[in-house]
Amino acid sequence: MSGLVVVGVDGSDSSLSAVEAAAREARWRGADVRLVHAFIWPAMHVPLGRSFLGPPESGLRHMVERLMAQAHERARTVAPEVEVTRAVVPGEQLTVLEAQSRSAELVVVGSRGMGGFVGLMVGSTAVHLAAHGRCPVLVVREQGQSAGPIVVGVDGSSAGAGAVDFAFAEAALRGVDIVALHAWTTWNAPMPTPQDESMPYANELRALAAGEERLLSEALVGHQETYPGVNVKREVVHGGTREALIEASRTAQLLVVGARGRGGFAGLLLGSVSQAMLHHAHCPVAVVRGAADSP
Repeated sequence: MSGLVVVGVDGSDSSLSAVEAAAREARWRGADVRLVHAFIWPAMHVPLGRSFLGPPESGLRHMVERLMAQAHERARTVAPEVEVTRAVVPGEQLTVLEAQSRSAELVVVGSRGMGGFVGLMVGSTAVHLAAHGRCPVLVVREQGQSAGPIVVGVDGSSAGAGAVDFAFAEAALRGVDIVALHAWTTWNAPMPTPQDESMPYANELRALAAGEERLLSEALVGHQETYPGVNVKREVVHGGTREALIEASRTAQLLVVGARGRGGFAGLLLGSVSQAMLHHAHCPVAVVRGAADSP
């Protein structure tokens, strides 16, 4: 762990919610917060100072100083004991935050920024970072249930193992329970080897369900020994993964998913399930890239 939580700041209400979430994460982790604003205007040769006809506090540079001061105050209000620093970095937002993720243990962003389109549930920055960030990315959508558990989507893939690791560590930091949820259908579950050609389909379905139970158990091996204080509820759902996780997010304080699952296409950096969670979950979403997803 780097001891650093990075949060993107653009002055939007969404980014201020992200600042609050970042401050809480830093407090739990004993880490520092770095407020980062990507200042693209110098590259576009736009005047940064105040207009000759405008008030003294006008101008882009003063505007950025003002929004960073507001974000700093918001973080200090949530976690006064946390060290908060500011960085105004020339460049485009996606590039700047991706670079910042290389030295962070967590990057936090709002679901939509100042440039978001009306009706768009999640902005391009959140999606891009979830796919390309070099550390876990926390996207703050709706506020989660403060007394709820952490829900982690488990699919048994090596790429999804990082999400399980993150969820247990996060639950230990927060002192909350975990719901480890695995959803399956006959389309995404491997068919068992037939024992008898005359065996009814019901027996095959029971065999499939038993195999999915084993998959979930195997994915959690060792974690409860490492985090003995974390209570785990295991849920195996016969149904669609996206629908099951969205429903579970209604009573969660955080949803954790891997960037890609076992059904992901080679070369695809962000899977359909993680994208669906960014758009539709009812709580903040942490997207964790596994070792297999790293370049």
